Amino acid sequence: MKFKLILSFLVLNTCFVAFSQQKHAEKSHHHNMTVTEKGLIKVSVMYPYAEGKHFDMAYYESKHMPMVAGYLGSNLVKYTIEKGVASGIPDQPLPFMAIGTFYVKSLDEYKAAIAPNRDAIRVDIPKYTDIVPVILVSEVVR
Repeated sequence: MKFKLILSFLVLNTCFVAFSQQKHAEKSHHHNMTVTEKGLIKVSVMYPYAEGKHFDMAYYESKHMPMVAGYLGSNLVKYTIEKGVASGIPDQPLPFMAIGTFYVKSLDEYKAAIAPNRDAIRVDIPKYTDIVPVILVSEVVR
């Protein structure tokens, strides 16, 4: 009986230690992500939802975003593509069909890379959508 009690204690203690280490690793990972992204410039290209408008996600993902990312070179840290699925308010229309986001180190370098390629970017837009995008440039604070 005493052996079973000791064994149970050891199993529970091992589980507790493993769980604690996992939680610590998750917190450390989250903290590191925050530190590495803080101060980056975030360029969000948002495509508002409107009845009757179209958006070709396959083209956007495979052609347009990689093309623009290529213009940004080493200034680009990462980019993301989001597909809108629902509004945050029940029974309301989807606010955005899609959002493409570029995370860059320098706004000046971003502008310098985009300026000579602006026409190529604009000419490509009708290949995937008839929506006029809304662009927000922001700084990541956390």
